[in-house]
Amino acid sequence: MTIIAAADGSALGNPGPAGWAWYVDADHWAAGGWPHGTNNQGELTAVLDLLQQTAGTDDDLVVYCDSKYVINSVTQWMPGWKRKGWKKGDGKPVLNVEIMKALDTAMTGRRVRFEWVKGHSGHALNEEADRLANGAATAYQKGGAPDPGPGWEGRGTATPDLPAPATNAPAAPEPDLFSELAEDSPASDAETVIALERSLLTDEVRSDPAAVAALLHPQWSEVGRSGRLWSREEILDEIGPLPEEVTLDVIACVPAAQDALLLTWRSVTDTGSTLRSSLWVRDKGHWQQLFHQGTAEA
Repeated sequence: MTIIAAADGSALGNPGPAGWAWYVDADHWAAGGWPHGTNNQGELTAVLDLLQQTAGTDDDLVVYCDSKYVINSVTQWMPGWKRKGWKKGDGKPVLNVEIMKALDTAMTGRRVRFEWVKGHSGHALNEEADRLANGAATAYQKGGAPDPGPGWEGRGTATPDLPAPATNAPAAPEPDLFSELAEDSPASDAETVIALERSLLTDEVRSDPAAVAALLHPQWSEVGRSGRLWSREEILDEIGPLPEEVTLDVIACVPAAQDALLLTWRSVTDTGSTLRSSLWVRDKGHWQQLFHQGTAEA
């Protein structure tokens, strides 16, 4: 037998009231969350609870996720993180490390296949998991708690040993990137744009779709290093933490038009370098990237 499920997470404010849920059918689902958490913590915890609640079965498990961050973390990046003592290639700690460690344990001995599904595309299981996760986050936003669901064996409660996210403790709302830059008072528009470009290389931003979306113009597009043309929607579906450290070396940052700057730069990794250009435009006082192109350096 194969268990087919969808797992999803939600955060209102990101971070903010957060929820997670997994769904198999009307008799097998679970939901939970926290008064304060992130979307990625919800996505990861949904998969973790599903694995833990079905741990007693000998069935294969297929998990539909709309988060490539979750899928890549579990299927690609985790072995390297473990070898490095749960640190990334740049030596920084892995985000959400306690949930990652619990996922590593829960995956041991399991036959699990992850399938990516585009969010809000009409996939029945994903839509139901999304509805439950949003409902859980909304319940915490209103000062209540969500219906935990029947779980896998009708226990009526979510698995008790889920690690609480670090943001679970009361904390002030995290400032957005624009606020942080304003407090730092960059000396020029060019410095602001360079700082924003650097932020797009950080795991903190790349693992948060809302943060990436805030930096990309609604009409954004990219011609990638491979020659692929990317739309804004496609990149928001794909983006996640980089597998290796990237250094940004500025070549030039010059005006392209009123309220527009062209930043040319070189990205350098252990495996090579790429020449890049980014067109940034200012709209309503905020800089957003309108176009990006990468070309392999000879």
